Amino acid sequence: MSKNKSWGGRFAAGPAEAVAEYTQSVSFDRALALHDIAGSRAHARMLGAQGILSLAEAELLVKGLDRVQEEIEQGRFIWKQELEDVHMNIESRLTELTGNVGKKLHTGRSRNDQVGLSFRLFVSERMQEWRNLARALARVFVVRASEHAGDILPGYTHMQPAQPVSLGQHLLAYAWMLRRDAMRMEDCQRRVRVSPLGAGALAGTVYPLDPHAVARELGFAELFGNSMDAVSDRDFVLEALFCASCGMMHLSRFCEEIIIWANPAFGFVRLPDGYATGSSMMPQKKNPDVAELMRGKVGRVYGSLLNMLTVMKGLPLTYNRDLQEDKEAFLDADATYAASLGIMADMLRELRFDAPRMRAACAGGFLNATELADYLVGKGIAFREAHYLTGEAVALAEQRGLGLEDLPLEELRNICGAIDADVFAALDYEAAVRRRESAGGTGPSSLRAQIACLREWLKSDIDVQ
Repeated sequence: MSKNKSWGGRFAAGPAEAVAEYTQSVSFDRALALHDIAGSRAHARMLGAQGILSLAEAELLVKGLDRVQEEIEQGRFIWKQELEDVHMNIESRLTELTGNVGKKLHTGRSRNDQVGLSFRLFVSERMQEWRNLARALARVFVVRASEHAGDILPGYTHMQPAQPVSLGQHLLAYAWMLRRDAMRMEDCQRRVRVSPLGAGALAGTVYPLDPHAVARELGFAELFGNSMDAVSDRDFVLEALFCASCGMMHLSRFCEEIIIWANPAFGFVRLPDGYATGSSMMPQKKNPDVAELMRGKVGRVYGSLLNMLTVMKGLPLTYNRDLQEDKEAFLDADATYAASLGIMADMLRELRFDAPRMRAACAGGFLNATELADYLVGKGIAFREAHYLTGEAVALAEQRGLGLEDLPLEELRNICGAIDADVFAALDYEAAVRRRESAGGTGPSSLRAQIACLREWLKSDIDVQ
């Protein structure tokens, strides 16, 4: 039970072995090592520029940190659990390399603002990767939508056949979701990239620091406004986890459709072999396991968000050790979300759509009923009456086992004398899709406009810092 030299001066003994294991974080927060070094490098340079350390001391610290980074990147760094976390491991090795000068690096800094800074750098970097992956997946959706703009399938509400739509329109819906995901991440970055360095433990510092210099070097446009808030703020983690949760929810919705469409009862898609599995007992099976697992993993990301909301709800100002729980929650969500975005893009590229099967499915469920109602409106009949008359036609067709388009003209005219032979052109499924040219609709011109808009967005690939 050796004492921790960073804080153990007033203790007669170190923590019990079980406590040391229970409270350590180096097993997971070492993921922040390079970000901690970047923050320490900027802090050291600032201490030298401000005359708090000599320029020679600051340069020695920077070179020592470079050496530590090299050891970590080459896998030669020895992590020590007894040093608790990534920050003390790095500082300990730096002191071994630079002697007593290494002990000066922490001047004007607390682990509270140090942790906040390195974690903000890490979260910002990972969110940038999420954004890039979301945009890459959106691009695949746009490509596949362009390929299938002329194919139609049933559109559903309440999982019941509703109206015919273009498969391109259906796929573009997910591209728009991903666009919102990427934009949400870009907006979140403005609140992630706020430097807390200079807040100290909670009350600021007596040293003449220049926190703006540190923020500028690290690419942060904003500095904390209140030292107590700075060291206890984890809103940036909560927002990032919400972004991941919302993004996973969007992926899960498409997974659900893949699972349904791959069922032979629908037969709308053929799963690529690399993204399906078989049964150990039933040789005919081709299971959509990748989509099912991705759908299931949403719960992990939601759980990380709920975990952090629960951690934060009862914390008094300022720093509390509970905040150590933020790293594992974020790391798990990050690994899940990033992998899911990449795998979905790969799977979507190889997914094969059965356009004839989709088109044939339009004949079931009276998807052209709205077309008949709109046709009657065009004949001067009020919509509510047209709706009722169309319902009568559907009931008749259902009783006869026919589609609306298969009913004889005479029988349609018995329902409404305004109906003429031109009704059959209105009941054509492809024509129904082509007529929906309202903004954002499923018609060809609308699809071309959507694709052009999304492609323009994808071209404007400007990193948001």
